[in-house]
Amino acid sequence: MAGHSHWAGIKHKKGIADAKKGKIFSKLAQQIMVAVREGGSSVDTNLKLKYAIEKARAANMPKDNIERTIKRASGELGEVRLEEVLYEGYAPGGVAVLVEVLTDNRNRTTSELRTIFQRRGGTLSEKGSVAWMFDLRGMLLVEAEKISEDALYELTLEAGAEDVKLEGGMYEVYCAPSDFENVKTIFEKHGVKPKLAEVSRIPKTTITLDAETGKKVLGLLNALEEHDDVQNVYANYDIPEEVMEKVMEEQR
Repeated sequence: MAGHSHWAGIKHKKGIADAKKGKIFSKLAQQIMVAVREGGSSVDTNLKLKYAIEKARAANMPKDNIERTIKRASGELGEVRLEEVLYEGYAPGGVAVLVEVLTDNRNRTTSELRTIFQRRGGTLSEKGSVAWMFDLRGMLLVEAEKISEDALYELTLEAGAEDVKLEGGMYEVYCAPSDFENVKTIFEKHGVKPKLAEVSRIPKTTITLDAETGKKVLGLLNALEEHDDVQNVYANYDIPEEVMEKVMEEQR
C-alpha cells in the first residue's frame, strides 16, 4: 500500500490508540457538532451527521457522549461555534500536505500549525497551493482475505463504485463522494465490512521518498495529527514498506 493508503493505515492504528486515551472522542465530537450545525440533528435527513455518529460508534464513543454532543450542537446546552478550515503546506521532500481542521479560533490554530510545520522541516503555504493535487473521493479499504476478487468486482458494479485496486493485501475501492453512503450500505448489506470507510482526499500523483526523508515526513504528519483541532491529514508520498514498518514499530 502506497501514498495515501499508507497514511490511511496510520490513521486507523493511531485512532485505536487515541480512543484509549479519550483524545479521539474530542475530535469526533467536533465532527458531530459541525454536522448538526450544517444539517440539523436528525440522522434521517443529515447524512453527514449519520456518518459522524457511525465513526464515533466505531471508536466506542459512549452513547451518552454522542447524545450530549448533539444537544450541545443544537443549542440545548449552550451555543458552540466551530469553523471548518482546510490548510495547505509542504513537508520535507516537497510532499504536498492537506490538513482538515475544526476550530473555534482560526488565528490560534493557524499559528500553532505553522509552528508544527516549521519545527518539522515543512512550510505552511497559501490557499490553493496544493489542494489541486488531490481529488475528493469516497474510499473503502477491504481486506483481500475477506472476499474473492470476482465477488468484490461484482459488488462494486452493483454499488456503482468507480475503481478498485489491490495493494498490500487490501482492496482499495473508490467512488464519487455523492455515492459513498450507497456504496458503503451495499457492501455492508452483503456482509462486507470495510477496514476503513471515509470520504477522503486522494493524491493524483505521489512522490517516492528515501528512508531518511520518509521518517521526516511521517514525523510531521504525526505531529499534525496530534493537534486537537486537526481532523484529517493527507499527503502525496510513497514510502517503502520496510521504512513504514520501522516507523510504526518505533511509535508503539
